[in-house]
Amino acid sequence: MRVPARDDLGRDVPLPPRVSRVVSIVPSLTEAVAATAPGLLVGATDWCTHPADLDVTRVRGTKNPDVEAIVALAPDLVVANQEENRAVDLDALRAAGLAVWVTDIRTVEGAFGSLARMLAACGHERPPWLAEAEAAWQALPEPSARRRAVVPIWRRPWMAVGRDTFTGAVLHRLGVDNVLADADERYPRIDPAELPPHDLVVLPDEPYLFTAEDGPEAFPDAPASLVSGRLLTWYGPSLTEAARTLPAALTP
Repeated sequence: MRVPARDDLGRDVPLPPRVSRVVSIVPSLTEAVAATAPGLLVGATDWCTHPADLDVTRVRGTKNPDVEAIVALAPDLVVANQEENRAVDLDALRAAGLAVWVTDIRTVEGAFGSLARMLAACGHERPPWLAEAEAAWQALPEPSARRRAVVPIWRRPWMAVGRDTFTGAVLHRLGVDNVLADADERYPRIDPAELPPHDLVVLPDEPYLFTAEDGPEAFPDAPASLVSGRLLTWYGPSLTEAARTLPAALTP
């Protein structure tokens, strides 16, 4: 008997009575599942770097997953994300008869509920690490002052964080407002010389590896903070470390 459940997009997902094989095609979700139920994962993307000792079949990337390889793994469930994965790939997995659970995480608070629902679909109760992460964010004081920042994520061409993103929500909770939050796109192209007024540049080390020698020189009018892309953009066990270390990292 298969039990229907509803994912973040409101789609009914037919789940088996027991989920024992999971493929994740999102690094954040891979880390979340691995931290909750070691041994449950049988496949993950080439970009799933946490945990470091994860020993599963690799199925290419988030934007170009190897659908045939995933099907061959015969997972009970594939976990994905609305932003990270393409609808055409998710439809292909469903057409092959696989159950696909899609998360949609755009706020810090929303991450906790979404992750709990996904892990429940995998057959597991709310894990201790998730409660710890939520407590860490609840313990943060309200920012006493606010700053305005631009958050580049790529160069050649230059791109930055725009509207309605988890990254923007993380920064907002820490007192940093994204000057491109009203952009038409979630990740617009930008000209570093033609940006709204800002007093901070936040440079993550992924997806583009910004460094002290590669990035800050393009924004001479504001100080730059080099931060971990995982802490800024991932939702999962890294949320605890993000709450504890990002406030200081965002102070140049």
